[in-house]
Amino acid sequence: MAKNGKTSFISPSCGVLTPKRMIEEIRKFVESDQSSRYRLVIGTDSQVRRLNGTPHCDYVTAIVIYRTGRGARYFWHKKKEKTPSVLREKIYTETTKSLEVAELLVPSIREAISPVRYDLEIHIDVGPLGETRDMIKEVTGMVIGNGYTPRTKPGSWAASSVADRHT
Repeated sequence: MAKNGKTSFISPSCGVLTPKRMIEEIRKFVESDQSSRYRLVIGTDSQVRRLNGTPHCDYVTAIVIYRTGRGARYFWHKKKEKTPSVLREKIYTETTKSLEVAELLVPSIREAISPVRYDLEIHIDVGPLGETRDMIKEVTGMVIGNGYTPRTKPGSWAASSVADRHT
């Protein structure tokens, strides 16, 4: 994730936004209903594709501000990278990308919106069923070690549903 201001996020309702403008949109959403509780969620999903016969991996990170029980706004960022050689590398990269976005955005979000107003979660696209079940402790440990609350399937909807929509 670029820290040089060249990173952009896409909003279905606002189009392409700078990180600063995205944070302003999140702030406005939270301020529009001050009696509600919010969840700020970051999650990444990926998809391997072929471009001119060469495989690459699209990583999409979603940032969701969820007004508990009453709607949400989301933003996403896509980056193409080399294809990971194994599933473990792909899952580690997804988790790392979510943590990089958190590192980039959370300090500014905390300046714009009191952390008392929202819970912050990192959603990881792993779960108790399937090939990723053996990685749950490893990647949740990465997230906890960085000071965030992890969520895995079936509760990791920002990664497995929102980000997945744009991979």
